Amino acid sequence: MGMQHHPLHVPPHPDDLWHVTTLFKALSEPIRVQILLRLVTGEQSVSALVGALNLPQSTVSRHLGALRHAGLVQSRRDGPHVHYRLTDTHLITVLQEAFSHAQHTRLDLPDHPHTDAAPGSVH
Repeated sequence: MGMQHHPLHVPPHPDDLWHVTTLFKALSEPIRVQILLRLVTGEQSVSALVGALNLPQSTVSRHLGALRHAGLVQSRRDGPHVHYRLTDTHLITVLQEAFSHAQHTRLDLPDHPHTDAAPGSVH
């Protein structure tokens, strides 16, 4: 699945900088990262997330609210059920890269050769 990469701008647009720091603040809670990972495969109901994470609904709902406030997830009501999904596929790439970084650190792997930099991006 080829992801569209946009060039990195230095200095960044102030709004973009705010969104990036908000994203990383939202990702600072392990439960929120686990919720996002469950949403990588598609939309999930709150009750499905509660069951998968084995946490109280109040806890899951509170973290979903924080993720929604940060703009990382969107909700859809279907009668008594509320479903959540990621706001865009770039979040999947962010999670993939973050966990790849974690595995490199844990396994002490060498860095990949940096050959796929887009023109105009920072090296």
